[in-house]
Amino acid sequence: MAINKESNVYTIVFATIMVVVVGGVLAFLSLSLKDKQEANGRVKKKIEILSALLSADEMSKIDRTNAEEKYEEYIKEGVLLTSTGTVVKEGVEGKEAAFGVDIKGEYKNKNIAVKDRQYPMFIAQKDGKTLYIIPVIGKGLWGPIWGNLCISEDMRSISGASFGHQGETPGLGAEISQGFFVDRWTKANEVIADESGEFVPFEIVKDGTGANPNKIDGITGGTITSKGVEEMVNRCLVPYTVYFKTKKS
Repeated sequence: MAINKESNVYTIVFATIMVVVVGGVLAFLSLSLKDKQEANGRVKKKIEILSALLSADEMSKIDRTNAEEKYEEYIKEGVLLTSTGTVVKEGVEGKEAAFGVDIKGEYKNKNIAVKDRQYPMFIAQKDGKTLYIIPVIGKGLWGPIWGNLCISEDMRSISGASFGHQGETPGLGAEISQGFFVDRWTKANEVIADESGEFVPFEIVKDGTGANPNKIDGITGGTITSKGVEEMVNRCLVPYTVYFKTKKS
């Protein structure tokens, strides 16, 4: 019996078969590539952590082929904190625990209260000094923004930084990832706490007063993204200053 390809039944059956076949292929590919996707995600995360610790010249020599080796070379320990700065895990065990925290996922998940978020930190050894890398997460104009701040051995001074974004406007908010903006955090002796260990908030300004203590010149035309960085840094740093103050005492 000849099949009537013009009938509605044929169209519905054919469409159903195609949906099942294509869906099955996509599902298979997704599952088969899951391990590779997760591995690539881990490498990308390690590169982002290192980018706050190392200079641009040092980072130019790191890619996906050697990122994990370099990460192990520099990152020796880790700390996992609560929102109040209480230690959950630290040391070598804390290193893996800290890396396992998805701060982007926790930030987006409305079912996780702010007080229940986890705060990871990575402890590095470089040139005989102990340095502390703090990841931060927030919201820009069009989507999420994130970064890492490297704190010096004094547990106060910012010695390195890196920022990233998803969807910010090129030439405007997207400039937070550029070297000139990062330099504003590292070349003015900025600190995250006063001498007594109390947190000192940052202000991102557009009046040219960024050379003053704890003020950072924002991105021209990227006010909302700049303020997003300000909110992100000020919110995320508090538990770490509590940890540093306790550690010093």
